[in-house]
Amino acid sequence: MSTTGDLNRTPLYDEHVALRARMVPFAGWEMPVQYTGVIEEARAVRTHVGMFDISHMGRVRVRGATAAAGLQSVTTNDVAALAPGKAQYSLIPFEAGGIADDIIVYMLANEQYLVVVNAGNTARDIEILRNVESLSGIMNDETAETCMIAVQGPEAAALLQGSCSTDLTAVPRFGVIAARVYGIPATLCRTGYTGEDGFEIIAASGDGHTLWRALSASGAVPCGLGARDSLRTEAGYPLYGHEISETTTPVEAGLMWAVKLDKGDFVGRAAIAEAKARGPERKLMGIVMGDRAIPRQGYTVAQNGSEVGVVTSGAFSATRSIALGMAYIRSDVARAGRRVGVIVRGTPHEATLVPKKDLMAWVPDN
Repeated sequence: MSTTGDLNRTPLYDEHVALRARMVPFAGWEMPVQYTGVIEEARAVRTHVGMFDISHMGRVRVRGATAAAGLQSVTTNDVAALAPGKAQYSLIPFEAGGIADDIIVYMLANEQYLVVVNAGNTARDIEILRNVESLSGIMNDETAETCMIAVQGPEAAALLQGSCSTDLTAVPRFGVIAARVYGIPATLCRTGYTGEDGFEIIAASGDGHTLWRALSASGAVPCGLGARDSLRTEAGYPLYGHEISETTTPVEAGLMWAVKLDKGDFVGRAAIAEAKARGPERKLMGIVMGDRAIPRQGYTVAQNGSEVGVVTSGAFSATRSIALGMAYIRSDVARAGRRVGVIVRGTPHEATLVPKKDLMAWVPDN
């Protein structure tokens, strides 16, 4: 990792520049937003295999006898349910029930965990974890000393298998293994943020260039943040600062599947339980436009002339050739199939509400 001005650079920065990627500021980092184009890159991931530099995400290793108990007390999912080689999606909540971040917790071995957090929240997340007495002194921020590359798409596993020292067919979704890829020692996590199969590979920073070039030579298409955002929106995956935030509860965000209220006490448990019992005033829904107008964050959603929600994310689906997104909708209106209007530059554009998990599969009425 290097720094220029106020922006950090990943170990792969030179690779992006050499490929003439368009670089943009993102969460304190200078990152590639696209190489050849968002549409081409997104389609490569859906039909073949693409690769993303995600080294900007935070990586924190936690080792020790108190690691599990410490993580259990400050995350919503059940860390005790993990076994070596398994991972889980989870949340770091605030005491008031809002969300500090959405994370993935990997159990690498007995008493050893890896926590991957969002780039813009890394410093805050680390401070939250370090303030947990049972985690103090057993954490190591490995963000700077490692790189992270996501290899995603229906052919991702096959592409990697040809250069991997381990049988990847034995690695389940949300599994994690240590292996050599192109001769490079790495941690391979069968996770991703695109809605496709694939692996997120963590290796030493100094091996980043070799790994990136080897993946490219094998046929993986370099993809930028633009394609990643389009793909995650299609898949209905939340992004911090859009679908989730410190003022958003897991109840309204539809993330209670990652909250285990019966596991024992943890930060924010009482507030989340109260929010669940009360029921949400709004719900996160998928939204599919009737035309090519893209719903942007902050756009008003209306029905019969009254405001009923607000858009959180929107994109043009490169693989479906329709505009879609997500929005918080008033609970009494949030029904699949309901028609609403998204106000785009003062003009209402017809849209249909769908479950966010169905955005990729939804078929419009003709």
